[in-house]
Amino acid sequence: MSDTPTLRPVCIIGNGLIGGSLMRDLAAHGERVFGYTHSGAGARKAAADGFDVSTDLPGVLRRAEEVGALIVIAVPFDVVAEVLDAIAAHAPTCGITDVVSVKRPVHDLVAQRGMLERYVGGHPMAGTEASGWAASQEGLFVGAAWVVTYDYAAEVERVPAAWADLFREVCTMAALVGAESVPVSAVKHDEAVARVSHLPHVIAESLSIVGDRGRTLAQSLAAGSFKGATRVAGTQPSLVRNMCETNAEPLVGVLDEFIEVLQDARDSLAAEHPSMEHLAEAGHRAHVRMSARSGARRESVSPVAISSRPVMRVHPGGPGWVQQLQQIESLGGRVEVF
Repeated sequence: MSDTPTLRPVCIIGNGLIGGSLMRDLAAHGERVFGYTHSGAGARKAAADGFDVSTDLPGVLRRAEEVGALIVIAVPFDVVAEVLDAIAAHAPTCGITDVVSVKRPVHDLVAQRGMLERYVGGHPMAGTEASGWAASQEGLFVGAAWVVTYDYAAEVERVPAAWADLFREVCTMAALVGAESVPVSAVKHDEAVARVSHLPHVIAESLSIVGDRGRTLAQSLAAGSFKGATRVAGTQPSLVRNMCETNAEPLVGVLDEFIEVLQDARDSLAAEHPSMEHLAEAGHRAHVRMSARSGARRESVSPVAISSRPVMRVHPGGPGWVQQLQQIESLGGRVEVF
């Protein structure tokens, strides 16, 4: 633990699995962190664990404004608009980031409120099927990709120094908790997570339903492959709905691709000479490629690590730095800031 904080104070709005784990990690590194949760029980549990959490949102945000905190929005998407309105009212100058699993819809809500100059989007690709403060843990983000969006910088003619500093700070926060920052535009992020995060939820829910239709015998025979493939179906349904419904357009596109692959497999198996050759071999090759790109990663709802990806050091605000971010994104690499 460092005796000198690396970041300005951090105010986390929402202290469930992701927000709570971030709070634990930052506190463990000696950072000044406090937050809000709507759950009285969650606040009491956090306080019992020694953390500074309140159920008074306006009060927490006024405190954030007083100390010039970095605000992290860690609530489900359907609450984001309400939180942004509260930030506008009670913390009108604080920098903002988030950990929501979709980025374009959040970007649009921020833009509607004229707050893009103080917003840098984020999304740590880590988690479990559990939720709430009780599920939070230290070390959740170690080795994980932490998406950091740069749409605002790509859209304006001249990036304000304050926004560049905010970008640097979000990347620094991710690094403090062991994650690796990945610069990504909001639209490309949403299409990618539709493939590797949201589609798996659709598949897991569907597979659970089909397996359950086998009744007691199927349940008694279900082993590792079934349990692994359906693990994320244990996620709270409201969280699954938030992820998938808010990213519906990209998800429908990749779902169509998936259905086409299944239909081809079905047709091959229904032929006079049933065959799984094409699907098995193509799937194995794809798995090997994905594994080589991502490297090893612990069990996670969104297991995307980038330890084997290229790394580029960037000075936010320096000459050509936005173009560097675009280059890193095209390589699927990570960024280190200085």
